[in-house]
Amino acid sequence: MAIGTLLRNTELKEKDFRLVSKLVGKFCGINLHSGKKELVRARLAKRVRKGNFKSFSDYLKYVLNDETGRAFSVFINTLCTNLTSFYRENQHFEFLQKEFLPALILRKQKNRDFKIRAWSAGCSSGEEAYSMAITLLDAVKEESSWDVKILATDISTHMLKIARTGIYTKDRVDPVTPQQKQKYFLPNYIEKQKYYLVNKALKDAVVFNYLNLMEPWPFRGPMDFIFCRNVMIYFNKATQQKLIERFWGMLPPGGLLFTGHSESLTSFKHKFKYVQPSIYVKL
Repeated sequence: MAIGTLLRNTELKEKDFRLVSKLVGKFCGINLHSGKKELVRARLAKRVRKGNFKSFSDYLKYVLNDETGRAFSVFINTLCTNLTSFYRENQHFEFLQKEFLPALILRKQKNRDFKIRAWSAGCSSGEEAYSMAITLLDAVKEESSWDVKILATDISTHMLKIARTGIYTKDRVDPVTPQQKQKYFLPNYIEKQKYYLVNKALKDAVVFNYLNLMEPWPFRGPMDFIFCRNVMIYFNKATQQKLIERFWGMLPPGGLLFTGHSESLTSFKHKFKYVQPSIYVKL
């Protein structure tokens, strides 16, 4: 009996998958095509089992009938969680450190403008945003005259909660250099397991906020550079085109857009100039 129930609970019918795709697409623009069906099944199966629902259909009815919106929020969090890491696609951080930031800082110093703003669009659990903060603070040598802020946004309230705590396991922090660990992290032990807590300098430099990229953005910029990496691949072409245009409007001349290495702008109409793979500049 128990085995039969488990098998029924984890069977995702085509009509249920189409409903999931419609709900997610309408809410946040993510394109859940047929190739994502197994991923959807695996992620939602946990919710089905945890809630003791008889089927995916029953779970979806529960989500749609919950007037508080909490069930829908959990539903979105379950499907829109992406893996990230410190210094993922490290070529971007090397370009910032060696090419972009030295010139940006020199230009701002000449103009007596000591403000640097950046955006991590799709920040997940925070590693990307904190990596950006480390890179920026190292570049300005933590001088008090500089006002450095990174806006980090995501659609997953669950991931944002993790990001705000700033607590990471030892293996998650391994890509950070020993010098940076000593400078920006506080080691701690929880039940004999070693963790790292980001320090006050990093926390002060990053602001985490919920944002649905499909909705109006409650800020104007400009941003000196934007990271939107491995996010647009989940959207359809029309949505990607609109996002690229909106990112253009958020950057000043000379500002950079960083995309994921599988996210080329080649097939889109845009005004950006190609710098190198997955890096584009607004002239």
